[in-house]
Amino acid sequence: MNQLTAAHRTLPFGARVEVTDLDNGKHVEVRITDRGPFVDGRVIDISLAAARELDMLRAGTARVKLKVIALPPRDGEISARAPLKENYAVQAGAFSSRERAESLRTSLLDRFDEIRVTGSSPWRVVVGKGMTLDAAVKLAARVRHEVGEALVVRDR
Repeated sequence: MNQLTAAHRTLPFGARVEVTDLDNGKHVEVRITDRGPFVDGRVIDISLAAARELDMLRAGTARVKLKVIALPPRDGEISARAPLKENYAVQAGAFSSRERAESLRTSLLDRFDEIRVTGSSPWRVVVGKGMTLDAAVKLAARVRHEVGEALVVRDR
């Protein structure tokens, strides 16, 4: 609550995001530490400290723009400001049986490009390949609308 933190549905924990209030132009950098918001039409929940920086305490909500500044370090990396790379995709589901994974993949073929089943127990249905984080977040919103859940994942 007193730190510059935020909740987002798909951005990885530790990601640093610049949040800009579109009405007053003020901006603040926050770190993603939680999941949410779970209210339709909202893209991010920010801490009290971040809301104070944006001068939006009275309003409670604001029209904002998000810009991903840095991603969390991968295993073995030291820097908390890892460069953005084009290596993301969207996980549409994970299943204990390949048949169920293939069924979801087949049902999505007419709506999305580049759908594949990866792994083994769990079998993962992955949409997209080699995307930027911003593109993957947008695709995740589309997949979530179609399937109900979606996670932005690093594309291997």
